[in-house]
Amino acid sequence: MAGYVTNIEDKTLDNNYFRQVLFTGPYSQLVVMSLAPGDDIGLETHDDIDQFIRVEAGQGIAILNGEEHDLADGSAVVIPAGTEHNIVNQSQSEPLKLYTIYTPPEHPDGTVHKNKAEAVAYEREHHH
Repeated sequence: MAGYVTNIEDKTLDNNYFRQVLFTGPYSQLVVMSLAPGDDIGLETHDDIDQFIRVEAGQGIAILNGEEHDLADGSAVVIPAGTEHNIVNQSQSEPLKLYTIYTPPEHPDGTVHKNKAEAVAYEREHHH
């Protein structure tokens, strides 16, 4: 594929999976995510990957090196490589819908994790 074009807002809002890779190029990757009420991505650090996140719906917080930042529709988060981070859905009733761009790619092309448990099991198996 020469590239990827979509209505990213619609794609993000329509996504009900924890993680779905939409496009993977040689140097970047586009992923949509939906965090269930009260769920989080999990505290992590990417040593050699920059990450950009855009929130399309919901309320939450981004925790970057221990510092909390409020998130809502329209929020953007830039996470430089080496930054310890987590994204938390603070709502008890609504999902937190976002898309993220990894540079370089983080997940195998075509990855779909239907829920966080599936994602955690995959990480445990593939990142020892």
